[in-house]
Amino acid sequence: MTTYTNFTVETDADGIALVTWDMPGKSMNVFTSEVMDELNAIIDQTVADSAVKGVVITSGKSSFSGGADLSMIKAMFTFYNEEKVKDPSTAAQKLFDLVGRMTGLFRKLETSGKPWVSAINGTCMGGALEMSLACHGRVASNAKSVKIALPEVKVGIFPGAGGTQRVARLADAQSALQMMTTGQSLTASRAKAMNLIHQVVEPDQLISAAKQMIKDGLKPIAPWDEKGFKAPGGGIWTPAAAQLWPAAPAILRRETAGNYPGALAILKCVYEGLQVPFDTALKIEQRYFTQVLQTTEAFSMIRSLFISMQELGKGARRPAGIAKTELKKVGVVGAGFMGASIAYVTAAAGIPVTLVDRDIEAATKGKSVSEGLVKDSVGKGRLTQDEGAALLARITPSAEYADLADVNLVIEAVFEDRDVKKAVIEAVEAVLPEGAIFASNTSTLPISGLAKNSKRPVDFIGVHFFSPVEKMMLTEVILGKETGDKALAVALDYVAAIRKTPIVVNDTRGFFVNRCVFRYIHEAYDMLIEGVPPAMIENAAKMAGMPVGPLSLNDEVAIDLSQKILKATVADLGEAAVDPRHLALINRMVDELDRRGRKNGKGFYDYPAKPAKKSLWPELKTFYPQKKADEIDVEVLKQRFLVTIALEAARTIEEGIVTDPREADVGSILGFGFAPYTGGVLSYIDGMGVQSFVALSEKLASLYGPHFKPTALLKEMAANGQTFYGRFDPYAGAKAAA
Repeated sequence: MTTYTNFTVETDADGIALVTWDMPGKSMNVFTSEVMDELNAIIDQTVADSAVKGVVITSGKSSFSGGADLSMIKAMFTFYNEEKVKDPSTAAQKLFDLVGRMTGLFRKLETSGKPWVSAINGTCMGGALEMSLACHGRVASNAKSVKIALPEVKVGIFPGAGGTQRVARLADAQSALQMMTTGQSLTASRAKAMNLIHQVVEPDQLISAAKQMIKDGLKPIAPWDEKGFKAPGGGIWTPAAAQLWPAAPAILRRETAGNYPGALAILKCVYEGLQVPFDTALKIEQRYFTQVLQTTEAFSMIRSLFISMQELGKGARRPAGIAKTELKKVGVVGAGFMGASIAYVTAAAGIPVTLVDRDIEAATKGKSVSEGLVKDSVGKGRLTQDEGAALLARITPSAEYADLADVNLVIEAVFEDRDVKKAVIEAVEAVLPEGAIFASNTSTLPISGLAKNSKRPVDFIGVHFFSPVEKMMLTEVILGKETGDKALAVALDYVAAIRKTPIVVNDTRGFFVNRCVFRYIHEAYDMLIEGVPPAMIENAAKMAGMPVGPLSLNDEVAIDLSQKILKATVADLGEAAVDPRHLALINRMVDELDRRGRKNGKGFYDYPAKPAKKSLWPELKTFYPQKKADEIDVEVLKQRFLVTIALEAARTIEEGIVTDPREADVGSILGFGFAPYTGGVLSYIDGMGVQSFVALSEKLASLYGPHFKPTALLKEMAANGQTFYGRFDPYAGAKAAA
């Protein structure tokens, strides 16, 4: 046996070398510079050893590999920026050479002259799948944990280590494009149907099946290296391709509005690559990958959706020196839809939950929400019957506060009313054990105000979930004025346990996400009042990169909730705090027309019975005199949506509500889908340049109102040539310590 830091190599009596990838101190294998050096040495070792007839590569962990490591991705950007400073004329060439390293390594494996089989035992993504595709055989376990994907497009890049070329030569072009431009995960059986995997076997048969492929005479030559190879479907110049290729860019544009350079590069790589020999095709892919890495979109998306998201998920904001909390039991008070869903995600994480409501009927009804979700998951094969039953067994409905006497954490999810919440806080604290944390799930009521009802405000915190709780990946953790470090640590430990991404914000009306969301919705009200056709408002927002239009979003959150918030704002801050035209529009929708949104089947949209799709309510365009569509600049509409949201985010930084730019960016994308290609609200400003953003804001303010005026902080940053990630550097503390 030969032992490397990250691999062991063991050759059996049949001359088959089993390479086991098991990185010390990591929960998942990832590609690092050291891993690539070792893999290169293993290829040399197995080629040189005449006793080795073939190689099986597998993982010693429960997953196969997640692809490239954070540090390696970061290093590419650092390297390119440093080279640009040294010599701009050679920087791109040096980046090209650097990104070709993995491509070259996998090609070396593929042409080594000995058969390699990848034995995939769990998640296999990104570079790990590209390596597997360079192997001559691929066997996957049929375990549910096996997910096969090239998800790079979701973080602004694309499969740049041979992925675009190998997938398009194994699967038909349409399936290949679909897989790579969406970044979708495939099951082992779907991957086999696409010809990406040769065999799917029981987990305990994985290694023996992989070895058997070699014993059965697996050729150490990739199909595309054989004479006369033709791509599935015949390649580019066929009648089938003549139907696919003219439509493909149009379909991509419909789905992405041209906002994602990585997605378009996939089309170019496949189209151009299939027309040339394989090694030339790899060079084409390498060229496009180098090009995409130099875009603002790739830099910003990788920073927010890959690096920052992982850092926040691993507790970047967790106070140091506080032991990790083992959550033995969690209490949820309020078994309405929100509380019931919180109980479900808690139980799904393996934590017992006591679900309390005013009577046992209400609490039991709350548990039935989980029963519905479990039934759905079992039906879709995500849970077995036994797993579903075990999950439900962890939820105990109750009408007694006394049943919360042994919990570490209570989450209150009752009606958004100060008096109702006050009564619950007092009742819970009467039985809550010393040191347990009380968290309020509120979307609008400031935490410091609620904490005034608590005898121990140091243990009081806000944990704001988004609906639907089981799908939304973000959680806002809100600090009251007196919230202590222990409460923050416990809240973040809980959010990590339920596998969501937390952002930590200081207390304010609407916190961070809702403040930004309502700016988006209010801009749509302004456009309606100006006479912009409703369909144009919705389409412009989607073209700007938002997942749903603002009118559709308002229907989802409920128009009467918008009314409630506007009225509460007037009550608390005076009439000048809201636009009276907005209130008039919403009062008309709710009070006169009873159009409250999706929940009552009519809002800005009509919601007919299925299978018919929702459509914009035709009468909406009669509310205000309509402008002609060809007199409206769609680019300006797109700018208005993104700028108004980004300005609100900048205000939260200026007010000290959000203190870490990573949280503003990740929160904006996960919370309400802020144009992901920008990397989030502050990356949008930094990517454009603060000076350019201030100039654009001032121009919009002169045309569309003072809410577009840049803040004092933005003007100061523009004058000093600063960025948000420079001025509010999230790593400053770590750098100072080093």
